Amino acid sequence: MKQMLAAVLTQPGAPLDLREVPVPVPGPGELLIKLEACGVCHTDLHVRDGSASAAGHPQSLILGHEGVGRVVGQGSGAERYELGERVALPWLHDTCGGCRECLSGWESFCADQRAHGFSVHGGFAEYAIVQENFTTRIPDGLDPVTAAPLLCAGVTAYGAIRKTELGPGKTCMIVGCGGLGLYAIQLAKQCGARVVAVDTSPRKLDIARQAGADHTFLANEEPGARTRDLGGADACINFAPSTAPWTAMIDGIRPRGWIVAVAMVPDPVPLSMEWLTYSGARITGTSVGSRQELNELLQIGAQARLKIPTERIGLRNVNEALDRLAQSKVDGRIVIEFAD
Repeated sequence: MKQMLAAVLTQPGAPLDLREVPVPVPGPGELLIKLEACGVCHTDLHVRDGSASAAGHPQSLILGHEGVGRVVGQGSGAERYELGERVALPWLHDTCGGCRECLSGWESFCADQRAHGFSVHGGFAEYAIVQENFTTRIPDGLDPVTAAPLLCAGVTAYGAIRKTELGPGKTCMIVGCGGLGLYAIQLAKQCGARVVAVDTSPRKLDIARQAGADHTFLANEEPGARTRDLGGADACINFAPSTAPWTAMIDGIRPRGWIVAVAMVPDPVPLSMEWLTYSGARITGTSVGSRQELNELLQIGAQARLKIPTERIGLRNVNEALDRLAQSKVDGRIVIEFAD
């Protein structure tokens, strides 16, 4: 049986084990892809460290959910993609297809979804399985390393921006200028909005300005009050994994504005129902994106050349990359590039 190199989680809290495992065999409706690139995401860090876990996942789990590869095998009934086509290994492996969320265009909120590198094996390996119905072609204008982070970081930012009804003349406060925040800055600018970027790092604010932010404030510079002085924000989107930005968003939001939670923050925040009543603010969360949103974003990425700082590594360096993520020592995204 043919073997491949994979980064395997054997127990939460332990480094990923680089080992040889059998190349998977595609079943009905499945494709086998040969990976060219796979992004490294904070969710991979949460899974490795045990703070996030899916019920029923394989005991030894291959992480990774921002994969790009070529089709090299087809299961029975898989006829949509030809051998050699470049396709995605995104967060969603599949969903139930029959619940209200799936049937109404909100499939990323399906309670029975399965995700690559979380519920099923993912893309930290030389080969992987994807469901034909849940993958999509990578446009010719996107190289694999550029495309990979769009499959989670990019589509998550896109899903958040779409919820905020941004347009010309509106203002968006983006808190947290890592990879997701940098995508959101560019997508908000494409909507015609003015962008206020907030972060704890002057270096990241420099990068945010290069991405198109109109105003940048350090988190300890009263960014909410300063945004209100600019006329207030029609949308505040939090990409920072902390409750600290909550006050700034409450201070900066305009009446009837949107506050969108993206970062996974388990701790509660104070909320006055009286303030909610007189402000009319709308508060929601967002989770990755649907297949349609991913298709739209990939086309935008191919045409608009969304740019974020990207560091290329080999698969054998994945634990070091995850450690750096844990230490907040990554600008933009890290992408595993697989050798031919």
